[in-house]
Amino acid sequence: MADKRIYSFGGGKAEGNAGMKALLGGKGANLAEMASIGLPVPPGFTITTETCKAYHDAGKQMPNGLMKDVRKAVAAVEKQLKRKFGDGLLFSVRSGAAASMPGMMDTVLNLGLNDETVEKLAGGDGNPRFAWDSYRRFVTMFGDVVAGIERKKFDAELDAAKHSAGVTRDSDLPAEALKTLVGVFKKVYRRETGEDFPQDPWLQLERSILAVFESWNNNRAIEYRRIHRIRGLLGTAVNVQAMVFGNLNDNSATGVAFTRDPSTGDNEFFCDVLFNAQGEDVVAGLRTPEDFNAFKKHMPKLAEELLGYRAALEKHYRDMQDMEFTIEDGTLYILQTRNGKRTARAALRIAISMVDEGLLTREEAILKIDAGSLNQLLHPTFDPKAKVQVIASGIPASPGAAKGKAVFTPEAAELLAHKGERVILVREETSPEDIKGMAAAMGILTARGGRTSHAAVVARQMGKTCVAGCSQIEIDEHAKLFKAGKHTVREGQYISLNGSSGEVMLGDVPTVPPELSGDFETIMAWSDEFRTLGVRANADTPVDANKAREFGAEGIGLCRTEHMFFDATRINRMRQMILARTLEQKQEALNWLLPMQREDFVGLFRAMNGLPVTIRLLDPPLHEFLPQDPAIQQVIADELEVPLRVVRETVEALHEVNPMLGLRGCRLGLTQPLIYDMQVQAIIEAVREAEQQGVKVAAEIMIPLVGTVDELRPLRRRIEAQLTRFNLEKRAKVKVKIGTMIEVPRAALTADKVAEEADFFSFGTNDLTQMTLGVSRDDAEKGFLIEYVVRGIFPTDPFATIDAEGVGRLVEMGIQLGRKTRKDLKVGICGEHGGDPESIEFCHKAGMDYVSCSPYRVPIARLAAAQAAIRNK
Repeated sequence: MADKRIYSFGGGKAEGNAGMKALLGGKGANLAEMASIGLPVPPGFTITTETCKAYHDAGKQMPNGLMKDVRKAVAAVEKQLKRKFGDGLLFSVRSGAAASMPGMMDTVLNLGLNDETVEKLAGGDGNPRFAWDSYRRFVTMFGDVVAGIERKKFDAELDAAKHSAGVTRDSDLPAEALKTLVGVFKKVYRRETGEDFPQDPWLQLERSILAVFESWNNNRAIEYRRIHRIRGLLGTAVNVQAMVFGNLNDNSATGVAFTRDPSTGDNEFFCDVLFNAQGEDVVAGLRTPEDFNAFKKHMPKLAEELLGYRAALEKHYRDMQDMEFTIEDGTLYILQTRNGKRTARAALRIAISMVDEGLLTREEAILKIDAGSLNQLLHPTFDPKAKVQVIASGIPASPGAAKGKAVFTPEAAELLAHKGERVILVREETSPEDIKGMAAAMGILTARGGRTSHAAVVARQMGKTCVAGCSQIEIDEHAKLFKAGKHTVREGQYISLNGSSGEVMLGDVPTVPPELSGDFETIMAWSDEFRTLGVRANADTPVDANKAREFGAEGIGLCRTEHMFFDATRINRMRQMILARTLEQKQEALNWLLPMQREDFVGLFRAMNGLPVTIRLLDPPLHEFLPQDPAIQQVIADELEVPLRVVRETVEALHEVNPMLGLRGCRLGLTQPLIYDMQVQAIIEAVREAEQQGVKVAAEIMIPLVGTVDELRPLRRRIEAQLTRFNLEKRAKVKVKIGTMIEVPRAALTADKVAEEADFFSFGTNDLTQMTLGVSRDDAEKGFLIEYVVRGIFPTDPFATIDAEGVGRLVEMGIQLGRKTRKDLKVGICGEHGGDPESIEFCHKAGMDYVSCSPYRVPIARLAAAQAAIRNK
């Protein structure tokens, strides 16, 4: 660990800069940067992320000498401001990791207040209301963050005080009521902790620093890092900064601003402000804020000053900024800036606008966009022709069309979503503890808060629809209902949220397919210019294939032929073949299926028209086509006119202890060749038929689950013989490539030999991951997988993002060995990883030719491939 543990900032200079996020966290690095470029930043200091790591590595022990260093840093701030800590100088203590994690860790404001200093603060400014308001806030936050007291216990007393005083807003409570409330809060503190509220400012500071260190591993921070795949960080920095007070008087305010609209990307200043308030009121959504027009009307000179800082910060950081500011008695201070969270739509607009404005190159603009966020643009919106019943309207905080059952707790959201239900989380306002429920919900509705509240910021980052500040609803969490005028919505009832208009509607409103904007097409065109990886789609039907082409797919990387057999009109013929007792009966059933398969393949070739179509021969074990339920077995026996005994005996005969490693894939083709013969014949005939219709065809036959070249060789020879026979008989010139899926570790380890019989490799990383890790995906997801990720045993879900260290090494080895034998070997990936941006970068570095993913992830893959190419020039 570096010797220097504390970096100071303020007064037009700083010891750190924006490039030191790993050490100072994003907040500390940006505070240092803003101070050094002359912005009005209250002075303070940052304790490094390395110090946080040292605290946890030492078993949660305060690092030796740290508080001595803190005292020196506090003395420097005292000298600069000519005020003493606890006597006119109070501090905020905030967390700040290298990656932005809005609201996930902890903050304490007004630190240094006690029964003595509050009187000095009140007397010195002649403003007792401000002093006691600051003290009650401090007791609340210290009790919540440091002592672990549920905040609602303080909030209940605050609500009672407002009711007693006959006011509705916190800011309307008089000084005497606030003074009484502080006494009540201290009693709550003693009741919950068994000790008096600490009066020593230095003890308050030490305990708050430790609490911020602790917040790095609180449940909500761990869950946030898991959801957003944030890993590899040392810990959180601690930012200790001189307090400025937005709640000093009516000439004071606090606010959050985005330099552009984070929902649309329009170049319009987006600002929420609360007068006579502190920053937590805006972010927590405790009050519904006013907009920039109200700010300009109330404080016109300061509004112009803030616009100047807006321009300066955007020009300096070359990105849309999320700013926090406070006005203390007519003086403006900037407390934070960071790259602002935005919707996918906004990200595209901002990227293109900044290129047009000369702030960014196209390559830089491409890298600013979160590729995964494009998923938001590719899904339906509400049908404008639908009849809707609008029951309330709020602030449109995060766009989209969300519908689901209303639920009132994050636990209920998580539980129902796990059962496959769509839910809308309805809350007074959200807090960081709600993160799991927010992730599980389709959309979020809050009664309080604005466009910069916790609910709004997190929803935009997650791509969730959010309607915030919907004051027209009254929520009764205990009764599990909300009222909107004459309407009562109970838990489990369907509601729909329009995140673009802020409307709350009763029922399940129908949706229509999305319309992609010109910005989307522009970014896709730029991506195609820069990327070197091809992008194909996993598609089993012409409908899927056409959708893939619409999104820019350059072929089909995986057609799973078994999905064609599961069609209701075909599955009984497949079952008939499985249940057949003679070769003739099997052949009869297959002959019935052949023209259907041929028709499917012709449709795929027509949709792709000259682009490659990779068709995987039957992969799953045959037992998957037969029912396990005895009642359904009887129905099947009746429909196929076979004895029930035959169905049961066949089910028993096909039973396997571990079917993933059983009779499937190429093993099925070798032991029951008639199935593969039929599929190959259908492919060959489909190629000829499509070509006769004027369609260009590039067919590829893929043999699954090969573990040794001695499995692949006889199957390739059989296909080649079948193709030769067809061409001779029909005087045709049908050509197909023959390759294999690399999904068994042995195939990757012996890829030089496998390549002797393969025109191409396609890595099936779903099964390759299972076999390499020795983990059943289905069982792990129900059992230990999430815990492994949370505990850091797996850095991320290996079925979502490729395990580069283990599975990735096999992939790299397979590519290198394969191309050693066959230099022109085409290599791709067709597992779920083919649509994951991080995995796509791995594929680029590994030297693959293409990735293949679901049709709706094709745009994501195109953008991610471009980003990989730009980053790895």
